Amino acid sequence: MTSPHHPPGVRPVIGVDAGSATLREADHLIHELLAQLALTDGVFACTHLHRTDDRRGTAVSLDVPDPDAVWRELPALLPAGAGLVLADRVHGPGEAVAAARGAALAPPASGRAVVYPGVAHLTGTVTVADLLDRTAVERLVVLGAPAAELPPTAGVLTQDHVRPEWRDGVLTLALMPAAGGLLAPFEVPDPTPCCADHI
Repeated sequence: MTSPHHPPGVRPVIGVDAGSATLREADHLIHELLAQLALTDGVFACTHLHRTDDRRGTAVSLDVPDPDAVWRELPALLPAGAGLVLADRVHGPGEAVAAARGAALAPPASGRAVVYPGVAHLTGTVTVADLLDRTAVERLVVLGAPAAELPPTAGVLTQDHVRPEWRDGVLTLALMPAAGGLLAPFEVPDPTPCCADHI
């Protein structure tokens, strides 16, 4: 990347469980919260599936430059019954707090990144070199050929929907072959992406 970023684990991460049932709902929650908080730079926001006997859904983690300031604002932005965790601070009912805690502790070991440094550059078709140089994504893998060396000029058809995942501390994007000799992210957007205007 052209500007430095701090990967999750460097500062406390906020976990949020607002009852999102799907990835799409969690993506929308992330974009809504970041817009209301007016946060754009230096943010990692990820989704985390959670499954227990009592609660199933998708929680989110927010790694932001000033977590204390965000912590103070979040309760007023979330629905009743939401759970929040920041280090030893908790807010909300027990089951929601447990899901939020799992999200707060997940990065950078796991999680699906929705917002991360440089994501705004990932529109249309970009080159492998631009994707790696201008965003926080550190590794690209092609499904079926994980050891393949990708030429820097290879094109990646983003479909304005690029969701890398944390794998062992490395933000990794899974790609697959696409028409016209291009590559495309393995996760495709919904036919009508909920957050297309946010990305």
